[in-house]
Amino acid sequence: MTIEKNAAASEGAPRRKFYGRRKGRQLRQGQQTLIDDLLPRLTILLPKTGLIDPATLFAKAPRKIWLEIGFGGGEHLAHQAKAHPEIGVIGCEVFENGVASMLAHIRDEDLKNVRLHPEDARDLLAFLPSMSIDRLFLLFPDPWPKKRHAGRRFINQDNLDRLANLLVDGAEFRVGSDDPGYIAWALAHVTAHPAFEWPAQSKMDWSRRPDDWPETRYERKALKAGRNPAYFSFRRRPR
Repeated sequence: MTIEKNAAASEGAPRRKFYGRRKGRQLRQGQQTLIDDLLPRLTILLPKTGLIDPATLFAKAPRKIWLEIGFGGGEHLAHQAKAHPEIGVIGCEVFENGVASMLAHIRDEDLKNVRLHPEDARDLLAFLPSMSIDRLFLLFPDPWPKKRHAGRRFINQDNLDRLANLLVDGAEFRVGSDDPGYIAWALAHVTAHPAFEWPAQSKMDWSRRPDDWPETRYERKALKAGRNPAYFSFRRRPR
């Protein structure tokens, strides 16, 4: 079974053009087994009509719902799920190898509070109700550095409008990047949006990774290459 076949059950998902990479190296047998056996039990199926109450996705109703868009290899998502078992954690990722890596974290750490959307995050966002997400993570997204590709960046007016609708008042929106162009882009676009504020008081508020924000493979790669990441923490303004 492939992620595409798994996602095909989500018949309510709108069809959008997706530009990111979906597959890398061929999966090892153990990884493929996780995709075939574990992923179907954790995949969020999108309805043909109506909205999803994210709290109902978990065996035990969570205290809050956190969402990570593009979880990569799953290190951050798994860390947050393990550190906060009372939180329902949802992760979106289209890259099959990253999904397989996350599934290994879930199996090895016996994580019960994780659900996955192995497809375009925008499809899921369309089915979540207003004020249903308590914290949102967008960490080291593809920067699409070429000027002609900037429109493909996740942070744009339409997506920020969607996120502003989904986040509860006071919710934290974390954004991390090591690309100077994307750092400037993200800061300009989010702070210009009326629903978000940036409560930073000094450079230390965005140049140092918070203690509860674990390092990921993408951050390590950036630091090894001499790039300095930015760690933004925005807030959803009260309605």
